[in-house]
Amino acid sequence: MSDDAEQQTEEIEVLKSIYEGDENFKQVDATTYQYKYIEGEKSFLLEIKWGPTYPTDKPSFNLDIFYNQCLLPSVKEKILSIVNAEAEQWLGCAMTYTLFECLKEKLTEILAEQTEEVVVSSRVEKIVLEDQTEVSKKPEKKEHLTKAQKRRAWDKAEIGRAGEKPRGWDWVDIVKHLSQAPHQPAS
Repeated sequence: MSDDAEQQTEEIEVLKSIYEGDENFKQVDATTYQYKYIEGEKSFLLEIKWGPTYPTDKPSFNLDIFYNQCLLPSVKEKILSIVNAEAEQWLGCAMTYTLFECLKEKLTEILAEQTEEVVVSSRVEKIVLEDQTEVSKKPEKKEHLTKAQKRRAWDKAEIGRAGEKPRGWDWVDIVKHLSQAPHQPAS
């Protein structure tokens, strides 16, 4: 087993023990880890993927996740620059925990550029575009059946494919039956 593989195995155990019970941490697979950063209404998700030569080489960082769709490009660049600079310092060492914690410390600074107006306006534009596409659709035409066709379809549905009638087809409606029975005066 190579030195990098041994370090990766040890780091997996350490990460599992540190982040046990933390809802924001997720192990996607043996070499991919995600952490969700939340501050008030603003949040983002960082994904770190180890290469075969990690920790000798830097891991790859991914912010192009659906969860981050409303994150401004300038904020994404800031996050990546912080994480890349930190990773350069820790080459040769297990660094996933350090990278996650580095962003936690700078979270307020990072999300200061992320404005709520931008997030809301981008969502409104998407909704408007979705509504416009629905207008261009033509309504579906319904198939018109004759009385005989409807009767045959009804008979098939009642009897079923095996030729059996559905359970309870001959049951007596108890409420109807009791309401029709003559009332006997109480003695």
